[in-house]
Amino acid sequence: MAQCVQSVQELIPDSFVPCVAALCSDEAERLTRLNHLSFAELLKPFSRLTSEVHMRDPNNQLHIIKNLKIAVSNIVTQPPQPGAIGKLLNDVVSGSQPAEGLVANVITAGDYDLNISATTPWFESYRETFLQSMPASDHEFLNHYLACMLVASSAEAEPMEQFSKLSQEQHRIQHNSDYSYPKWFIPNTLKYYVLLHDVTSGDEQRAESIYEEMKQKYGTQGCYLLKINSRAPNRASDEQIPDPWSQYLQKNSIQNQESYEDGPCTMTSSKNSDSNLLSLDGLDNEVKVDGLPDNCRVHPLQIDQCGDTPHNTDGSDHAKSASSVHETKKASTGLIRGACLTLTDHDRIRQFIQEFTFRGLLPHVEKTIRQLNDQLISRKGLSRSLFSATKKWFSGSKVPEKSISELKSTSGLLYPPEAPELQIRKMADLCFLVQHYDLAYSCYHTAKKDFLNDQAMLYAAGALEMAAVSAFLQPGAPRPYPAHYMDTAIQTYRDICKNMVLAERCVLLSAEILKSQSKYAEAAALLIRLTSEDSDLRSALLLEQAAHCFINMKNPMVRKYAFHMILAGHRFSKAGQKKHALRCYCQAMQVYKGKGWSLAEDHINFTIGRQSYTLRQLDNAVSAFRHILINESKQSAAQQGAFLREYLYVYKNVNQLSPDGPLPQLPLPYINSSATRVFFGHDRRPADGEKQAATHVSLDQEYDAESSQQWRELEEHVVAVANKGVIPSSFYPTQYCLNSYSDNSRFPLAVVEEPITVEVAFRNPLKVPLLLSDLSLLWKFQPKDTSGKDTEKERVTGEPEMIGTEVISEFLINSEESKVARLKLFPHHIGELHILGVVYNLGTIQGSVTVDGIGALPGCHTGKHSLGMSVRGRQDLEIQGPRLNNTKEEKTSVKYGPDRRLDPIVTEEMPLLEVFFIHFPTGLLCGEIRKAYVEFVNVSQCPLTALKVVSKRPEFFTFGGNTAALTPLSPSTSENCSAYKTVVTASPSLGTAFVSTASSVDFGTGTGQQLEAIPVPLPDSVLLPGASVQLPMWLRGPDEEGVHEINFLFYYESVKKQPKKRHRILRHTAVICTSRSLNVRATVCRSNSLEDEEGRGGNMLVFVDVENTNTSEAGVKEFHMVQVSSSSKHWQLHRSVNISENRDAKLASREKGKFCFKAVRCKQKEGDKQSSEKYTFADIIFGNEQIISSASPCADFFYRSLSSELRRTQDQLPAYPEKNASEGAVRLIEKCSEVDLSIVVLWKAYVVEDNKQLILEGQHHVVVRTVGKEACSHSQKQEPPEMELLKFFRPENTTVSARPSVEQLSNLIKTSLHYPESFHHPFHQKSLCLVPVTLLLSNCSKAEVDVIVDLRHKTTSPEALETHGSFTWLGQTQYKLQLKSQETHSLQLKACFVHTGVYNLGTPRVFAKLSDQVTVFETSQQNSMPALIIINNA
Repeated sequence: MAQCVQSVQELIPDSFVPCVAALCSDEAERLTRLNHLSFAELLKPFSRLTSEVHMRDPNNQLHIIKNLKIAVSNIVTQPPQPGAIGKLLNDVVSGSQPAEGLVANVITAGDYDLNISATTPWFESYRETFLQSMPASDHEFLNHYLACMLVASSAEAEPMEQFSKLSQEQHRIQHNSDYSYPKWFIPNTLKYYVLLHDVTSGDEQRAESIYEEMKQKYGTQGCYLLKINSRAPNRASDEQIPDPWSQYLQKNSIQNQESYEDGPCTMTSSKNSDSNLLSLDGLDNEVKVDGLPDNCRVHPLQIDQCGDTPHNTDGSDHAKSASSVHETKKASTGLIRGACLTLTDHDRIRQFIQEFTFRGLLPHVEKTIRQLNDQLISRKGLSRSLFSATKKWFSGSKVPEKSISELKSTSGLLYPPEAPELQIRKMADLCFLVQHYDLAYSCYHTAKKDFLNDQAMLYAAGALEMAAVSAFLQPGAPRPYPAHYMDTAIQTYRDICKNMVLAERCVLLSAEILKSQSKYAEAAALLIRLTSEDSDLRSALLLEQAAHCFINMKNPMVRKYAFHMILAGHRFSKAGQKKHALRCYCQAMQVYKGKGWSLAEDHINFTIGRQSYTLRQLDNAVSAFRHILINESKQSAAQQGAFLREYLYVYKNVNQLSPDGPLPQLPLPYINSSATRVFFGHDRRPADGEKQAATHVSLDQEYDAESSQQWRELEEHVVAVANKGVIPSSFYPTQYCLNSYSDNSRFPLAVVEEPITVEVAFRNPLKVPLLLSDLSLLWKFQPKDTSGKDTEKERVTGEPEMIGTEVISEFLINSEESKVARLKLFPHHIGELHILGVVYNLGTIQGSVTVDGIGALPGCHTGKHSLGMSVRGRQDLEIQGPRLNNTKEEKTSVKYGPDRRLDPIVTEEMPLLEVFFIHFPTGLLCGEIRKAYVEFVNVSQCPLTALKVVSKRPEFFTFGGNTAALTPLSPSTSENCSAYKTVVTASPSLGTAFVSTASSVDFGTGTGQQLEAIPVPLPDSVLLPGASVQLPMWLRGPDEEGVHEINFLFYYESVKKQPKKRHRILRHTAVICTSRSLNVRATVCRSNSLEDEEGRGGNMLVFVDVENTNTSEAGVKEFHMVQVSSSSKHWQLHRSVNISENRDAKLASREKGKFCFKAVRCKQKEGDKQSSEKYTFADIIFGNEQIISSASPCADFFYRSLSSELRRTQDQLPAYPEKNASEGAVRLIEKCSEVDLSIVVLWKAYVVEDNKQLILEGQHHVVVRTVGKEACSHSQKQEPPEMELLKFFRPENTTVSARPSVEQLSNLIKTSLHYPESFHHPFHQKSLCLVPVTLLLSNCSKAEVDVIVDLRHKTTSPEALETHGSFTWLGQTQYKLQLKSQETHSLQLKACFVHTGVYNLGTPRVFAKLSDQVTVFETSQQNSMPALIIINNA
């Protein structure tokens, strides 16, 4: 139990005090009423004696009584109704609340730190009122009247006569059988006569004379002169006198009890009923009541005064009375009690109580105890049998004996007042009232035995109860507290007698005693046992005290405390005690909060919310309901729906109280702030037929770090190109979409008149759908003027001329669904924008709204979903930036950087480009050429310029050459019309090449290693506002099959330079699926034939293998080789070697074709400075139409593939600078074997699609770098090598000297032997056969070469000897020559044969070195091909 102000040793004596009745004349009552008090109320503060009192017990021992208190009350002749007592107790409890600002005790138990109020004043008030308002009963005498004060005024005409009337009235009330109430202790009640004298208005001499007369008649011990009202009422405000009545009467003023206590009970006889006044709230506002009969002397707790009488006031008077009560209750707050009394009067009243107790009450009690004791002693002296007979004789009217079961069912016997057992009980009660607990216990114990013997259970229970209390209160504690007595009494009262009031008194007393002995567990069990359904208020208070018992144990039982507080709160709620219910739930919540007991938390929060709402504590209600909704609820959908509706209802009421206040923060739905994305710009237009808009950036695209990096690199590159190779220091990559992955440390830039889209990620944690209506962004805007200065005032939401706000009328989030909302703002002015959060109406969905069969009410919500209740509120978007981790300080502490994605700066107008692709394919064959169109539209109000496009795959597309001559005209709509520039040729000599030249500069590409930004050929380089231009675009399918993502970045600038935003970009990602077509391989080898038309340097043979690798997946029937072209700075195809006349070069699926061409060196015109930049194109056609390979798009794709190939090889090969001359020589030797001849194979494919035949065109490129090395049109996929064991080795630090390979040296000098294939010689005439042989030496390099020809070489291998016979060279055996650049020299040699046979003439060894090199890179230049000659005998 909670701590109490009084200890149990003080509580019990104060609860059981001698009761004294007061009967006043009207005049006497009037005198006391001048102080707004009745006579009984006047005495209340002074009813405790200030000194010890002595009396003699029956054994003549002196007994000391400490702190004796007496209770004086007006006589009432009707017992209190239980309903009225209940109302009084209810009001007492509701009127006692925890003091504001009271510091609660902090109890630490385990993991719990609980703030608990240590005291419960409402319980103490309840207990005190309960014990005081207990009706008097026949089985006990503790609250029966011992004495009666008869009070008259000295101002009355005949005071002595008035005393006689009052005495007769008291006698009639006590002894007349018409009055069963009130109860009197003994027939011979002490009468004490009090003469009230008003000092200010009365005659003191008259009063004294009357008092003398009284003393003569009633004796000095039986009367008293009380002087009051020593000052006039109008002087009341002059001097402040303490008000001792407030603490006693405050409850009554709250509960409006005075109107009952001062009612008709003041009447003295029926004769002066006309003068009866019903005083309300102790004021002089009196209502005249006519003819009240005697039976209306009712208890002050009567609910309906005089309600059953026929003489009741009519309705109008009753209404006036009620309104009067209401008004006087309002006025009672300023009431001054005791206004006419001085401190001297206070002392007189105190002295009066002392005199009454000393001279009147205690002698009377002492005498009564002696009389009863004498009876008890005489009874003990009788024999048991005689006593039984006497008992029967004494109790003539006793109910006949019954069986035990009947006794138990009827609560036992009913004794007459004169029964000896009751005399014992009377004596026990009297001893108890005067604190003689030893004697009281003895008597109770004796009475208990008698009652139990008679099976008088009600009497027995009462004796047991008081015996236990007396035993506890005995001084020196001679015996332990008999708790079992109390348990038996409680059980008897409750189960047998069905008297819960008495049972409750037992529990209250026993629990307090057990608490004082620290027996909290037993006290709690006792309190819980008496909780029942018949009284919610009692159950609530007892459960709360039980909870305090659990928390006050040596080892606090926290969860039991919380559980019982919840139960108490529930019962308080049922009893209508909303504040106490709320307090209990709040205290219990401390235990359940955050422990994972979500259902318990939900229940408590829900109840707290409801109670707070009932008490108009709306903020607390909102907070409690908010907690239910934001926790991960495990409730059912129906329960969650109920919680949500309740919450919305409460919120709506809160908003109605302050409609102009700030919007409240709503708890639902959850917003994942970090997932908020911000997009700057218009939404992408959907595809329109063959017209497809650039993909650009949109919120539908997922973030990809790799592609994001690629776009950044492309933008950096194009910005560097636009700024002459330097990236400006102010450059920052353009970010159209900001998310949690992007760099949000800077303020993003938005453009005026272009929308800002904010994607907010909502999540509904409930199992019921949420409907958000009128959903929009909440923002703050700081406008700036055109010079960039801030304007004077800051604009906020609701300025559509500054910022347009899109409103989503309905946004439905289903149960447990995550959903994003995209909300737009339209800035119309430059300045700083801050997006604060979202604002919306939160509501639920109901069924169709119908009323009495009628459709939706006018003015109701008529959207797609029928809306239940909704409230308007907001949620803020607060995004935490990335954690900083750069400096040491940041690493050792937790610091976060800024995230400014919601704080864009709106800049001035910029041009806005839209790009559309027309007839853009999604599938191509590898190498296929397709023509599409690109439309550029400027949709802004500013002209744009410097339009460029950059891509990682520039070989995929071209806009054509720089000049119109190189770009073919747009083809007609015919399907089979070629994308190439073609010329119909007259049939020339078969297989001879058509030669043309072109420069890479003409096609906007160099052969550099850098990516290049390709300028888009806009007319006049400017695109005006609203203008659009269509340009042709040729596409070539990538050489690798599969799906390709090709990124285009379009860059453009405003004609008017902007300080903050210099350029804009537009992205497009094209997805192309390629399927296999042809695989082209080419090799070049030197021709042994040294003649050419010019008689200069060598010829080459070019072998081209073409394989159809298509598997007919794309419906390709066959490929036709249309033309083979070459492109090189140094070489060109001259003619076809092996093509037969009228043979069509067709390749069906999986077929392979082989072509052989002769290549010759290009003719260089004298003085042509740019010849090194010019490429010579040679076309060998297989039909009658020549595709001009030096024009677009053939040349474009050739140059683009060449530059991408160069980039690839540069990436693979590390670049070493030339260190010395020997390495330069090596390079010269290497260049001899380099060809750098590009072969372009142009083809047509016949495709059947939808029963139509289409002709597709394409080209493949092969770059042959070196003689004898095969080149392929696309890199072959390498198989991953098999796993091998790991080998460890130490690298040798030997520097390998740069030497050319044998293969490279063999290509330095080209040799050729000219001789007759067969020679006839008559050996029988001449034994030696001499054959002339010419050795041709050709210098393939561009440097001078020293050549040594050695003829002394012999074949030593046995195979060669077996195959070829031996012969001898005649003449000079060694020749030294110097060959100039690309010079050819012939040596005339003679071979000598002695037999017929087949001989290999390829025996001369040729050594070569560069002329300016001292060290010889000499190695054998052995011709690999055998030169066979047949010698015949003629």
